[in-house]
Amino acid sequence: MTEWSEATDVLVEAADRLLEAARSGKPCPPVRETLPGRTAETGYAVQEINTRRALHDGRRLVGRKVGLTSQAVQRQLGVDQPDFGMLFADMAFLDGLPIPTGRFLQPRAEAEIALVLKGDLVGGPFTVAEVIRAVDFALPAIEIVDSRIAGWDITLVDTVADNASSGAFVLGNTPVPLTGLDLRLAGMTMTRRGQEVSTGAGAACLGHPLNAAVWLANALGGRDFPLRAGDIVLTGALGPVVAVEPGDVFEVVIDGLGSVRAVFS
Repeated sequence: MTEWSEATDVLVEAADRLLEAARSGKPCPPVRETLPGRTAETGYAVQEINTRRALHDGRRLVGRKVGLTSQAVQRQLGVDQPDFGMLFADMAFLDGLPIPTGRFLQPRAEAEIALVLKGDLVGGPFTVAEVIRAVDFALPAIEIVDSRIAGWDITLVDTVADNASSGAFVLGNTPVPLTGLDLRLAGMTMTRRGQEVSTGAGAACLGHPLNAAVWLANALGGRDFPLRAGDIVLTGALGPVVAVEPGDVFEVVIDGLGSVRAVFS
């Protein structure tokens, strides 16, 4: 067996482990110990295996998420840049309608600003002006992050391989054009069952949510799945992440964008 085929077998084994954890509902041990180099690119190679499997199974790609946009989380994982994961149509839930908590393993909720594109971002590198021109509107969003890895015992390669710890997302229903918005100063409050559990602002997301969008466009522009018109971009957390329990009702209010609710059955 060649060195290349051995490496490929290891990547497939890691992808299989994560897929089985999601299928069975039983978190798995970290995959980092089995992966060569333990680099972000190794993690993305595992992520791509499961992305292609999902597409082959008929799941539809509708966007991307940016993770690790907080400097504190980057320091915790020993990295100096964000990561990205894939968003599929079956990960989207409606504002205020029940979300089955049982579909997740270790869910946590975070407030984000979502951007919806009206133009492709293929190639690059891109300027912020080009990304702004490609954005149709913004929405408030709640991302439900989840980990297939037991106890959230993750490093960079683990979370990247695990589709950037994606779980699901809820979007608000009132689109707002970027014209006149200052997303950097947009304040955010998240409540759980009426009690405040997280606050922040757009500046917490790489200094500005558009910075995260530009990073993502440049990270994906030369890959097999660049950003396309109609795609949703979850730009990253605006404040602390909060654990989810059955029966929780989260509401996020973002200045200039309105509100969105995630209701867990």
